Amino acid sequence: MAETTDTSPANQVKAGAWLTGRSTYKRPLAYAQVSVADQRVARAIDLISFEAELLDRKEYVHWQELYAQDGIYVVPIDREVEDFAAHLNLIYDDDTMRRSRVVRLTEGFAISAVDAAITARTLGRFVPAEVSDDSVRLRSTQIVVAFKRGVHHIWAGDVEHVVRFGATPADDRIFLKVIRLVDSEDELPAAGFLL
Repeated sequence: MAETTDTSPANQVKAGAWLTGRSTYKRPLAYAQVSVADQRVARAIDLISFEAELLDRKEYVHWQELYAQDGIYVVPIDREVEDFAAHLNLIYDDDTMRRSRVVRLTEGFAISAVDAAITARTLGRFVPAEVSDDSVRLRSTQIVVAFKRGVHHIWAGDVEHVVRFGATPADDRIFLKVIRLVDSEDELPAAGFLL
């Protein structure tokens, strides 16, 4: 059997050079071909932006109510994973675990929460992956700058949200939030806050 060699420009890079033209992801890329100006997408982005503000203000009790009862909040270790329940994650919270985490963060049971970092989030690059009249799946980026005891930490990652629509925007809920940290497989500092 003859061996084939990939002669595409991306594979003709000199050793030690940047590997331009290659994706760091193996997961397929979905794009709904819908503008972020679409009312459904804009409505989902509004909810996600409000979620970020609540997290920066440490309004965790109000934050948890943004989630559907069957919603999942996950921070996987392996950025390529899709079956989160079958793999090890940094965080994998259903409704019960989210509520337990919020209790620890708000009632003084966690030492790290008593002296929690001040955070500022920047969200961007919203890409609608799936859009229907019932829900929107969005990909975006998030950078969290956390400041504690004179030290800044940066948490950056790709985020995926699935927002389910209710009768009004006040009834919209987050069904899925996945944060794929850029350094998820490296040593990470402890966080006394939610990403």
